[in-house]
Amino acid sequence: MSHTILLIQPATKPESRTYTDYESVNECMEGVCKIYEEHLKRQNPNTPAITYDIGQLFDFLDELADLSCLVYQKSTNTYAPYNKEWIKEKIYILLRRAASVASGRQS
Repeated sequence: MSHTILLIQPATKPESRTYTDYESVNECMEGVCKIYEEHLKRQNPNTPAITYDIGQLFDFLDELADLSCLVYQKSTNTYAPYNKEWIKEKIYILLRRAASVASGRQS
């Protein structure tokens, strides 16, 4: 459980910057997915069920002006910065794990 701060700048304007904090890296990655899902819901307000694949999610993340995380490092009592590629890698691992758990339940 490492406190994680998500820094997002959706547009090129500096005033579009915002941040959210989470109790763990996994919660943060789930939060990133939820941001994308909210974006899809706004774009498709009449669609009852939103579905997407990881490629679409990554394309959305690539379109953001900036996206990074600060993850608390207990050993040094500091926050380490991580970039968009690191976030995408963590999301990939999270979703792959979720898919294997879901497919395990079905068999």
